[in-house]
Amino acid sequence: MAKSNKSFLKLQGIDVELERRGKGKPMLLLYGEEALELEMPFVDAVAKDFEIFIPSPPGFGHTERPLWVENMQDIAYLYLDLLDELDLNGVTVMGFSMGGWIAAEMATMTCTRLERLILVDPYGIKVGGPEARDIADMYYLPPEKVMELKYFDVKKGERDYPSMPDEVLEIIARNRESTARLAWEPYMHNPKLKRRLHRIKVPTLLVWGANDGIVTPDYGKAFCQSIPGAAIEIVAEAGHLPHLEQPDIFMDHVRNFLA
Repeated sequence: MAKSNKSFLKLQGIDVELERRGKGKPMLLLYGEEALELEMPFVDAVAKDFEIFIPSPPGFGHTERPLWVENMQDIAYLYLDLLDELDLNGVTVMGFSMGGWIAAEMATMTCTRLERLILVDPYGIKVGGPEARDIADMYYLPPEKVMELKYFDVKKGERDYPSMPDEVLEIIARNRESTARLAWEPYMHNPKLKRRLHRIKVPTLLVWGANDGIVTPDYGKAFCQSIPGAAIEIVAEAGHLPHLEQPDIFMDHVRNFLA
């Protein structure tokens, strides 16, 4: 693993946990609701060319969770303040799932400090009618069904919880609780975000798992079509986490875009 530096940064009165890896141009990496990206090898590959800044949102990791943080827009403003506080410019933002949603919210607010945007199977928008189920209800469905929808190869999603130390399990539980608190109603989207995506003014790549049953490739294409000039790459034999199931193909798409 690339050398990591963890600290806390005071933003809007919140102690935000911030990890830094690598050296080079700045990249803001916004992990998904399960924070699985923190342990994935692709992060070290990217850290060879970028200094990666990985904040934990309020209620995730060891970051405080004040009651006034109610949605992803609140977190997006917090992260824009982070870029200001660290005076980062020419930033590539790479967001996964929930983190991709936050990244899109940020870019609709302002792209002043941004250079590129990479969104990997993000939530965040409503593409169908009022009665359409755009995003699978992961709280209603049985866990085994959620796994089938999330992974092309379910075995790649298995985690050995009994062997994990208590402090790790506490973070996993805290992340899940905070996801529900922030994204329960409306479920996993901001009703206004789709109408704002045209404000994104930087080159944008979406990477999507062909077998994602949580947010399908059709959802991804609708997301892509709402962002001016955006491109989408569909990864075969991958579900909601193509960077986990097909890391080499995922990195090929990322390198081509960054080049």
